[in-house]
Amino acid sequence: MWGLITGWFSSNAIKLIGWGAAALSVTAILLGARQTGRTAERYDQLKKIVEIKDAQLRATMDAPRTRADLVKRLRDGKF
Repeated sequence: MWGLITGWFSSNAIKLIGWGAAALSVTAILLGARQTGRTAERYDQLKKIVEIKDAQLRATMDAPRTRADLVKRLRDGKF
């Protein structure tokens, strides 16, 4: 029995190594694509966060500084 197994393995060892290498290659490519997708999602999310913060900063810069400025804007209808 052991002789059959060793005989079969010795004649098919190169095929098994080839199939194993192919399986590892496909797995590596799929995991790399998955990581690339996650990185793209993180980039998009970070881009949205930066845009929101910039909009908040612009709004803060345009805000009235004192109560008198606020009253003046309300009277002029610019607020």
